[in-house]
Amino acid sequence: MKFEETFMEYLHGDKERLLDKYSHVEYKRLKKVLKSCRTCQALHNSCQSEQDQGDKDNSTLSQLCQCQSCPLCDQMFFTELMKEASDIAGCFSSRVRHLLHLHVARGMQRYALRLRQCFKNNQQAMVEEGWMLIEYITMSATAIDKILNKYDKVHSSVNGKNFKSKMRAEHLELLHSPWLIELGAFYLNFNGSDSGEFSEFCGHFFCDLNATEPVIMLRLPNSAKLEYSLTCAICLETVFNPYALSCGHLFCKSCACSAASVLIFQGLKAATPDAKCAVCREAGVYANSVHMLELDLLLKTRCKEYWKERMVAERAEMVKQTKEYWDLQARYLKYF
Repeated sequence: MKFEETFMEYLHGDKERLLDKYSHVEYKRLKKVLKSCRTCQALHNSCQSEQDQGDKDNSTLSQLCQCQSCPLCDQMFFTELMKEASDIAGCFSSRVRHLLHLHVARGMQRYALRLRQCFKNNQQAMVEEGWMLIEYITMSATAIDKILNKYDKVHSSVNGKNFKSKMRAEHLELLHSPWLIELGAFYLNFNGSDSGEFSEFCGHFFCDLNATEPVIMLRLPNSAKLEYSLTCAICLETVFNPYALSCGHLFCKSCACSAASVLIFQGLKAATPDAKCAVCREAGVYANSVHMLELDLLLKTRCKEYWKERMVAERAEMVKQTKEYWDLQARYLKYF
């Protein structure tokens, strides 16, 4: 079965009612744009051949003008695809954030959720929704990859490949979203707390936290495998209280605060816009950082001693920084 048929079957399958609320790649329409580009290219070659033979009548010139609209088609193609990729990334992150917020809820909200479970299998619904979101991001990423490969094939160019690099620079590489790591940790947390009840879904995820380089692995619905390193690039240890910056790099909170020149108790939101990532040196990546609560919960349950040791160390450092900060403020106020 061709991918176009598979993709359309996915969009109009038994989850159509839910997928209608999600942004998706207009795969069929973009293929039509490519077909028109292919027609323009053939027409352009025909016109060029006629020109070489000295035939310069008005109809040919008119056709040649039509051929020259192809760059405009290209611009429309990439502009639309960039917007769709941005909408998909935003839709995916907001849906996953909402889902995981229900799972790690605290206080009265957690109590209300537990009460609901007495009347409805809320956990089953959450697990199924999470898997639907993984299918959604996988199919969307595959559709974008396929259409860009087709673009390069039609035009004998590398513009599609360059566009992938541009998406990476704009942080729209769908399968490298920190929310995908969070979903993986979400399933691993369920797998550790429930005795095989959700094995149909949880079997797609695996983590090795005792390896020299700890990793979390995901086997996607299309059988592709993704592997994410859980090593902080600053302290070179397994991440603790992890945050993912908008550039995609993962750090311990204390390490990220140090790199951004802010105190731990102030948090990453206090970082200045010109603060740079310690790995890629990109500025402005701290404001929209993601607190990886599911990943932190996974580390807390599977590396208890390590997690407790790091928690004690971070709290001691935070108390020290807070004391020094307010001592400095008090000393400063004495002069006024």
